[in-house]
Amino acid sequence: MSKTDTSGTTEAESTAADEAAGAQLSTAPIEDRAEMPAIGGPTLGVIGWIRWFWRQLTSMRVALILLFLLSLGAVPGSLVPQTGVDEMKAQAFKDAHKTLTPLYEKLQFFDVYSSVWFSAIYILLFVSLIGCIVPRSWQFVGQLRSRPPAAPKRLDRLPAYTTWRTGAEPEQVHEAALTLLKGRRFRAHTAGNAIAAEKGYLREAGNLAFHVALIVMLVAFAWGQLFKSEGGKLIVEGDGFSNTLTQYDDFKSGSQFGIDELEPFSFKLDAFDGTYEKNGPQRGTPRTFEAKVSYSQGGTDKKAVIRVNEPLEVGDSKVYLIAHGYAPVVTVKDGRGKTVFHGAVPMLPIDNNITSTGAIKVMDGYRDKNDKKEQLGFQAFFVPTFAGAGAGTMFSQFPALDNPAMALTGFHGDLRVNSGLPQNVYQLDKSKMEQFKDASGNALAQRLMPGQTMTLPGGAGSITFERDVKEWASFQISQQPGNGLALAGAIAAIAGLTGSLFIQRRRVWVRAVRGADGVTVVEMAGLGRSESAKLPEELGDLAVALTADAPPAPDAAPDVVKQADPEDVPEPAEEPAEDPAPSGEADK
Repeated sequence: MSKTDTSGTTEAESTAADEAAGAQLSTAPIEDRAEMPAIGGPTLGVIGWIRWFWRQLTSMRVALILLFLLSLGAVPGSLVPQTGVDEMKAQAFKDAHKTLTPLYEKLQFFDVYSSVWFSAIYILLFVSLIGCIVPRSWQFVGQLRSRPPAAPKRLDRLPAYTTWRTGAEPEQVHEAALTLLKGRRFRAHTAGNAIAAEKGYLREAGNLAFHVALIVMLVAFAWGQLFKSEGGKLIVEGDGFSNTLTQYDDFKSGSQFGIDELEPFSFKLDAFDGTYEKNGPQRGTPRTFEAKVSYSQGGTDKKAVIRVNEPLEVGDSKVYLIAHGYAPVVTVKDGRGKTVFHGAVPMLPIDNNITSTGAIKVMDGYRDKNDKKEQLGFQAFFVPTFAGAGAGTMFSQFPALDNPAMALTGFHGDLRVNSGLPQNVYQLDKSKMEQFKDASGNALAQRLMPGQTMTLPGGAGSITFERDVKEWASFQISQQPGNGLALAGAIAAIAGLTGSLFIQRRRVWVRAVRGADGVTVVEMAGLGRSESAKLPEELGDLAVALTADAPPAPDAAPDVVKQADPEDVPEPAEEPAEDPAPSGEADK
């Protein structure tokens, strides 16, 4: 037999009512027990296994695993040079790590973000989020269209509860409670002999917004990878660049990007301005680092200054300043005194003080003393601030151009520039080259200051370090169509996460009934999706406000709002307040 309380309600009926009151405080997926296999053994067919796999994929556990794998997969993409980002750096890594390179190539560590395994994680996470959000969104819409459920039979079993006796009529109490709750932005209505109210829908809206924002960010990332273009160009002061494919030093783009989509513009590097801290612990730190350019778009000429993190924006393209160095001007003459090369040669910095290395290549126009065509090559070591003769070091002492010096080593022969193989512009291919020797038979090497000349032996000519050192700047020109969408997704994700963390979903019921002695008994109770000290406080504030229209009877004061014992609180019928749903299908 079932037990019956003083109101004539059985314990089973009371428990069922309590469970219904706490149902659907969120849109977490609910297990369909009809799909579970029978005790006697698995009975799932093909459709059943598909459903089981789908539920696992859209569960919180799997989503967290995929997010972890995605972040873990980005680690090699940050530590190992990527071919798509800097092919030269990636090749240098391969040359320096002969043992690891075959393994890394099999694991696609040099192309992480376009690898099969990274794409699989990315797509599975995308599908997992969509599979969770779509049904939950419909459930949330249904909750918004529905009304708060009726009050349970036993309000005193809820986590927050208070009661008092009043001389006001039950109808008067209900009307006052309805006005009060609506004034506090609760959705409230009369349900049977009580007022039912609910608040905090923005919590679930924020939760859904957060997950939708994640999808937006994933879409933005994919869109950016498919339609992006990115290229680099090194420009010496006085030189220019036109945004065409042939002008780039290196260029890469997404699979859906068309060359005709390049923004039509051009610019010229007028001057580079770099100043550095001269004293103190930050000596050598850049203080001014900017490139002054003139650019043209659509027949309109303008001037601009490009700084680090302050790119030049031309239409959908952005021009970033990413590096800087020096380009000493040299003149090479043959044995007859004819100038065969004259120009600024960019040097590649190797330290923070812009100690630089480079190669001077004379590919055409040179003939030796026997009038035979030959090519010249000079390995150069340049420092903007030389410590001075006898200082024991050739490395630069400061990044500014205070005391420039350049050490040269000369070679003659075949530079192999016509072999069809790509070459590093900062290095010489010496496989078909012979080094010049001085009168003593030693390798010819000399340090030059601006204005000095190194004479090549045997009447082979000379090379002069002119009194002019230009500066160069390296630019990255990129089109990233998904950046704006990614930013909007990130902002929406933060806003949604904030709402889901700091807004509490809760329900309040107010019941007023006439007692056996003719005095009205008022009961108020609250139930939240999670335990919170704010719920009893809020219920107490509502009770105090309601006593203005339903004052306590002279012989009775309101009970203190109590926090129920967790063992006395019933479990909701369809899902617990915060516990994950069965089979790992927890609230995302």
